[in-house]
Amino acid sequence: MKGKVRFILLFVDAALINLSFIISLLIRFDGNITGQSFVTYLMLYMEYYIYITLIKLIIFLFSKLYKPVWKYASIGELMSIVRTSIISNLAVLAFTALRGDMFPKSIYILVTLVDMTLVGGVRFSYRVGVALGSYLFNNKNGNCKSALIVGGGDAGAMVIREYKNHPQLNSKPVAIIDDDISKQGKLINGVPVVGTRKDIPKVAEELNIDEIIIAMPSVRRREIKEIVEIAKTTKCKLRIVPGMFEIIDGKVNISAIRDVSLEDLLGREEIKVDLSEISTYLTNKVVMVTGGGGSIGSELCRQVANFKPKKLIILDIYENNAYDIQNELLRKHKDLNLKTLIASIRDKERIMEIMEKEKPQVIFHAAAHKHVPLMEENPKEAIKNNVFGTLNVVQAADKYEVDRFILISTDKAVNPTNVMGASKRICEMIIQSINSISKTEFVAVRFGNVLGSNGSVIPLFKKQIAEGGPVTVTHEEVIRYFMTIPEAVQLVIQAGAMAKGGEVFILDMGEPVKILNLAEDLIRLSGYEPYVDIPIEIIGLRPGEKLYEELLLDEEGITATKHDKIFIGKLTFTDYKLLLKSLDEIDRIIKNGTDEELKEYLKTIVPNYRKSEKTRKINASVI
Repeated sequence: MKGKVRFILLFVDAALINLSFIISLLIRFDGNITGQSFVTYLMLYMEYYIYITLIKLIIFLFSKLYKPVWKYASIGELMSIVRTSIISNLAVLAFTALRGDMFPKSIYILVTLVDMTLVGGVRFSYRVGVALGSYLFNNKNGNCKSALIVGGGDAGAMVIREYKNHPQLNSKPVAIIDDDISKQGKLINGVPVVGTRKDIPKVAEELNIDEIIIAMPSVRRREIKEIVEIAKTTKCKLRIVPGMFEIIDGKVNISAIRDVSLEDLLGREEIKVDLSEISTYLTNKVVMVTGGGGSIGSELCRQVANFKPKKLIILDIYENNAYDIQNELLRKHKDLNLKTLIASIRDKERIMEIMEKEKPQVIFHAAAHKHVPLMEENPKEAIKNNVFGTLNVVQAADKYEVDRFILISTDKAVNPTNVMGASKRICEMIIQSINSISKTEFVAVRFGNVLGSNGSVIPLFKKQIAEGGPVTVTHEEVIRYFMTIPEAVQLVIQAGAMAKGGEVFILDMGEPVKILNLAEDLIRLSGYEPYVDIPIEIIGLRPGEKLYEELLLDEEGITATKHDKIFIGKLTFTDYKLLLKSLDEIDRIIKNGTDEELKEYLKTIVPNYRKSEKTRKINASVI
């Protein structure tokens, strides 16, 4: 409450305190203002009214009666007024007793009750006025949106109050959906409960609902997914109250309610990691992240910073991204020992110089070219950066005896149909083969697409939707595995803690998602109707693309780990010297040969590499 308003309320309270005492005297003496008793006690009060007023106002101030925003006043504020009135009048009782001039005991009781009525009434009248204004505004405004609240618990009730207190939002809760049968037909903050989740489409149509707000912050994500799947069959805008851990002090602020996202549609439960195991290899260690400015690299930096490394080194060739994540980390972690290095992993001398000087103990290698169609058109650049860049960092890590090296790999390395995938498979072979002759523990972590990463399909779809379409999908049947960036990185860090050397860790990506369905969902979540408001155009598979991505080679097999979302593929290549000879030949072709010669030679190193767009049905029993 601003100082000016607080002063005015303080002045009003001073007047009410004195009025309260006079009213109490009138009640006690039946309104007989000429009676001797009334006149006697009125004169006594006039003698002490300044002291009584000051005592009460001081207690009001110490009770923080001027702190709450009274247009949101509720039971908590009412109890504060009751408590303060009792305490302040007990203080007046003590004061008059010490002075030896007591009023009748009934006066103290009456004054307390009248104080509660007057002091509380002034404050709650503002709340009533706001509610009345909101009601009149919502009923007169023909353009007011109708909202359906899913969830009749505390969060749902708070959401309704928030909307009623903010008429400028131009939205009015008209009905509630809750699966609790005992709540059906009842009112919550004046809004009726009209059905269960299966009734959402019917209720939305009958009541002309404009937006559906899911107010169930404590339920499991899989349940949220089920509700979203039902709600998205309507044409309503979908919004959601964030999880309870995002709501401070249990209060839902209207600004915290966000649009339903694709992450909500995945329905994944929160990843559980072994913090003590992770701390052992990251806390108080020098950790380097190559490609630290990229989507995966920057999230690795964020999460590693939470484990208090001795030093965190961001290495990237693109200074803008590196600068952004550097500033973010320094802002959030004041005591973080952070160093940002601009360097190319292709520059072997520079990498060796960095390793010698910084002596990292753990390296997360996320630097890579990853755009499939671009790398298909520029295969030499893909191999120079992904393969020889990785080889440079691996050999430097080996020479300077880094404790642990974690390569970020991809499902496109499995039976690759593109140069990018083949290059990442060679990277896996490098770390598997050098591990047997090195003191460093080299491992790879393989996973699929991450939602929202640079160059991924989601930002492209969002841009196309913003432009009015069409949204372009390569094929009706193309599917991909998806995971959010934070959960993928959590599992990468956890896999790093499990490393013994030579493993290719495979992350459980959950159920594969059809890209066409993804496009349709994103259009709906943006408030449009697929094929009506925003067209979807099938453009055909691009060079090197598959219909289905795989996570496992046939010859690898998998071994479960103690973490239910992390598996290990067995070793398939260990001849480091033979691999180096093959890489020498690749280097010669890059310098003197053609792109087609390079692609053809890749088959000799990666036998599963196929240049054609033939697809292979995914093995559902892989994970």
